[in-house]
Amino acid sequence: MSKFTLIILAGLLSCTTSAFAYSGGWINARATFYGGGDASGTMGGACGYGNLYSTGYGTNTAALSTTLFNNGLSCGACFQLVCVNDRSCLRGSITVTATNFCPPGGWCAPPNHHFDLAQPVFLHIAQYRAGVVPVLYRRVPCRRRGGIRFTINGHAYFNLVLVTNVGGAGDVQSVYIKGSRTGWLPMARNWGQNWQSNAYLNGQSLSFRVRTSDGRSLVSYNVAHPGWSFGQTFSGAQFR
Repeated sequence: MSKFTLIILAGLLSCTTSAFAYSGGWINARATFYGGGDASGTMGGACGYGNLYSTGYGTNTAALSTTLFNNGLSCGACFQLVCVNDRSCLRGSITVTATNFCPPGGWCAPPNHHFDLAQPVFLHIAQYRAGVVPVLYRRVPCRRRGGIRFTINGHAYFNLVLVTNVGGAGDVQSVYIKGSRTGWLPMARNWGQNWQSNAYLNGQSLSFRVRTSDGRSLVSYNVAHPGWSFGQTFSGAQFR
């Protein structure tokens, strides 16, 4: 590790908060960028978040390589990155949320640890001309404003719920749904962070139980009123 790298890390560690206690040591990886200067090309994505501005993620986002993406279970996780050992590196660090998948091939091929960053956030740690830079990264807690959001799509007997804006670990591993006339029902992950239930829940208030990768669970009671309709988004409790 170069003297320059040690100086950067020393500066970061001097600002350490409880967030750093969340994860282990720094891990080597590489980073590139995509999506254009306005990050319009990052919208949508394999996590199902759609418009990243309206879902609260903005441009501090990343597409993860196969090794990091974990078949979509890493969607919503937050990572801190610092550029190291390259003349194009800029001082400081960034925190990004996993919102997309970088298809296998090139830098994203297994077993590489790679972040394809939205262009605006890449430019906070490296110069544009670099294209690809070595980085160090670590998992950190996600800081979110407001509660966890549940967007209900689908139709009767097929409730497809998109879970977004999750704090703490950020990456949802299981979801349960409860109607006012049912017990707790497990939901199956359809794709990304879209979770489905085939129960008929129309006309019932809905509660959700979310578990993240750190083993913590959180219940949001009666998030959706009995008159909810498909296409609506509701806000629940939040991990602190």
